[in-house]
Amino acid sequence: MSYWHALLLAIVEGLTEFLPVSSTGHMIIFANLLGIGQLPFTDTYITSIQFGAILAVVVLYWRRFLQSFDFYLKLAVAFIPFGILGFLLKDTIEDLLKSVTVVAVSLVVGGIILLFVDKWFSGPRKEVTTPNFAQALKIGLFQCLALVPGVSRSAATIVGGLAQGFDRRSAADFSFLLAVPTMTVITAYQLYKTYKVSAPGSEDIKLLLFGNAVAFIVALLAVKSFVDFVSRFGFRAFGFYRIVVGVVILVMVSLGISLEVL
Repeated sequence: MSYWHALLLAIVEGLTEFLPVSSTGHMIIFANLLGIGQLPFTDTYITSIQFGAILAVVVLYWRRFLQSFDFYLKLAVAFIPFGILGFLLKDTIEDLLKSVTVVAVSLVVGGIILLFVDKWFSGPRKEVTTPNFAQALKIGLFQCLALVPGVSRSAATIVGGLAQGFDRRSAADFSFLLAVPTMTVITAYQLYKTYKVSAPGSEDIKLLLFGNAVAFIVALLAVKSFVDFVSRFGFRAFGFYRIVVGVVILVMVSLGISLEVL
């Protein structure tokens, strides 16, 4: 992997981590477009640089992390279903991460759902700073859907928040906050797996640091823009986008057209 590849993937990560379009799915697609999708280090890089984007949440929402110990308990409750199911299905998930077709199908299905989300949850909404434990658990169960590449963790948890009666901004805010423990654990596990097989070389470590820095900067700019956009316009635009991207990829795969074009 070159620094050019690392830069492009980090920009994609920073832009898409908090959008309901699946950052992992987009990075898998872009890695294939770049011709590096099958490299062993690519999986580690794709997973690990998500931590850089998550640090943007810590910076932007730092006051929320100083609320109370109760707040951390609720984050833990929301994370537990994802953590347990992810551990039990880790081998299956790793196989799915290699499939562009799975990502494309997930993009289309998720896109169709997003077309109707605003209509489904059009009733009275409430601003929620911190969910109660029952709400946190239910949102955590929604997050489990994101174990399938292409589903989008943010989309799943935002819909989970909306299903609890949250307004769009509150649902998005808690989705971002929940991303911190979720992506921290995923990154730590991926790095552990990598070190267990073979410790990354100095060049790999430099690429990871570079990618995390780029993802962090881009995500800082993307988070607020997304919250403002979705608060005003809803999710339909993201639904159409997901469907178009997913259909294009499926057509390319069905016609045997190589994705390695960059």
